[in-house]
Amino acid sequence: MDLKLHGKSALVSGSTAGIGFAIARGLAQEGASVIITGRSVERVEQAIDKIQQSNPEAKVSGVVADLAKKEGAEQVFQQVPSIDILVNNLAVFEFKAFSDITDEDWFNFFEANVLSGVRLSRQYLPKMLEQDWGRIIFISSESGIQIPVDMIHYGMTKTAQLAVARGLAELTVGTQVTVNSVLAGPTRSESVEDFLTKMAKERGISLSEVETDFFKNIRPTSLLKRFATTDEVAAMVVYLSSPIASATNGAALRADGGVVQSVV
Repeated sequence: MDLKLHGKSALVSGSTAGIGFAIARGLAQEGASVIITGRSVERVEQAIDKIQQSNPEAKVSGVVADLAKKEGAEQVFQQVPSIDILVNNLAVFEFKAFSDITDEDWFNFFEANVLSGVRLSRQYLPKMLEQDWGRIIFISSESGIQIPVDMIHYGMTKTAQLAVARGLAELTVGTQVTVNSVLAGPTRSESVEDFLTKMAKERGISLSEVETDFFKNIRPTSLLKRFATTDEVAAMVVYLSSPIASATNGAALRADGGVVQSVV
């Protein structure tokens, strides 16, 4: 299927690894001009090289900035005046008992996971509305629906993303601009892989045993019973970025492996 993304420009926040990188690579494969963002020159350049090695015709560039901070957003705005597609993927997570989550933790998580997308959307949505075409996609999580007790601050931010996305969608009435969310489930990203490896070493078991235990005791409602690949999540996002997805707006679509036990 031709997703009709040739000639479209896209910015993906937090895209040097994991789901963000897979989204950037998927958009580039479909012909979009993609802007990678990350906090270090080395990581951004590595991501660009990796995409171009597998797809020499890919149109990929990068901006080095910390989008969890206002100053980082301003750096991006200076270098990228307008885009057709914005994917708000940047996020941080950690496992932490509620009683140990400090005020600083709450503020940091909210700024990185929510305000980063708010700032980017505030900058680019008006221009999308003016040109009467655009896509904004928030990468949320099943944790925004079923708040994990060991990551309540993370779950809070993922619920907030859903609210922001739906509210922004209401501003697009009668236009060819859409705003949607994707609820990713447990995904084998770089950070998750590091966490699983650390857990396997601490417990003296294999990675496969850690994965089996995770879906038995931590995410028992999963229908997939394994971590999704980053490409599996990215496929949903790339589709939503397409003109073909024009009738999907204000929606929260699940790529969660069936973790959320609800019909809608």
